[in-house]
Amino acid sequence: MSDTNARITDTINANDVVLFMKGTKTMPQCGFSSRVAGVLNYMGIDFADVNVLADEEIRSGIKEFSDWPTIPQLYVKGEFVGGCDIITEMTLSGELDTLFEENGVTYDKDAANKIREANG
Repeated sequence: MSDTNARITDTINANDVVLFMKGTKTMPQCGFSSRVAGVLNYMGIDFADVNVLADEEIRSGIKEFSDWPTIPQLYVKGEFVGGCDIITEMTLSGELDTLFEENGVTYDKDAANKIREANG
């Protein structure tokens, strides 16, 4: 395993929820990263953010690691969930709630419902 893959694996294993993104959870630097971080922040999810713009090895390595070509990428309990479009769909359908519940991840159910109401 390469050093980059080991770093990615360590990060994913050390945190219940990890978002590999452009920018940070408080200052996203692309619209897609902003959307996913915004959903997670609004739902009160405690997540680790990894700024791929700060580390070119991680930026290219995460795409190979997940076999997914785009950023952001969300991991929950060590499993790759998806990128912006998938997270948006899962949020609106309630699947993201179920994923968090099944994995013991605490979130604000009222906030999740408000997102769906606002987009329904």
